[in-house]
Amino acid sequence: MSTSVVKRPTTEATEVRRRRRGVSLGALVVVLLLAGAVSLAVGARALSPAEVWHGLFTASGSDQRLTEITLIVRTVRVPRTVLAIVAGVALGVGGALIQGYTRNPIADTGLLGVNSGASFAVVSVIILFGLGNPYQYVWFAFLGAGIAGVIVFGLASLGRGAGNPLTLALTGQGVTVFLAAMTIAVALSDKASLNALRFWNAGSVSGVGFGVIWPLTGFVVVGLVLAALTLPAINLLNLGDDVARGLGVNLTLSRAVGIAAITLLAGATTAACGPIAFLGLMVAHVARYLIGPDYRWLVPCAGLLGALVLLVCDIVGRVVTRPGELQAGIVVALVGAPFFAALVWRGKFKTI
Repeated sequence: MSTSVVKRPTTEATEVRRRRRGVSLGALVVVLLLAGAVSLAVGARALSPAEVWHGLFTASGSDQRLTEITLIVRTVRVPRTVLAIVAGVALGVGGALIQGYTRNPIADTGLLGVNSGASFAVVSVIILFGLGNPYQYVWFAFLGAGIAGVIVFGLASLGRGAGNPLTLALTGQGVTVFLAAMTIAVALSDKASLNALRFWNAGSVSGVGFGVIWPLTGFVVVGLVLAALTLPAINLLNLGDDVARGLGVNLTLSRAVGIAAITLLAGATTAACGPIAFLGLMVAHVARYLIGPDYRWLVPCAGLLGALVLLVCDIVGRVVTRPGELQAGIVVALVGAPFFAALVWRGKFKTI
């Protein structure tokens, strides 16, 4: 009798907590869909809901105005909206994962060197092969991001500090600084490389078609699947390596799968959009505040928040400088830098 009395409130509290988490995720999905609809309508040329509907589902016909609307919606607004959602999910999930694996609350996906690896690859192929079209060098950017992630994880797996989160963070920082210096050295020696790097480094979800988006989305999906497989292990890893090992977690395998997931997510996004700083850092903290520390819920929430934040920042960038636009990466940085400063000021930089 006493056992049932003790367990009952616990079960009810768990159900209430699970229900609240489910409602929070459902609300984020609804808000994200609304933001997607706004993204289709907002731009240098504002479109009404009826015009957006026509552009999506109706043949253009012979009317020049309707033909222009169809082109705007299908070839400009839909691709950048889809890319913002895919990239936001990838960066949000990647940010939550890297914070969990390193137990560092100010860690971001750039910690693995993927951003600097992609940048170095871009300037290298431009100066070596004369590639000037983003559709040409985006795949080299993805390759560079992947190689940088492998190098960081490989170096962090050597020596006495192998597998230690601090070793991974320091190794990533060292590789990042080295590749950043190499990138600047190469870019300064070639004007075309410098111009391409300057545009690409701003971080933008515009100007990329489905010919690039769909293949990179495939890599993101693989990364999300790997991330889902590691979520129970992350919860145990955050109890400490000794506890996790005692509970049966293979630390090396778990970290290898997690780093592979982060590299795929961040590498694909960086290749398509350029480096977008602070997004993964921000949304992981907001998700932890809304959902709690359980990574089985925190990671999906961070993904949805990442998509929502990146999409809203892209919309804001189109509005504030109309008829021109401000790249989404710049808007994210303008929001993320004060957020990062607030974390440090409030003392949230302690290991989690």
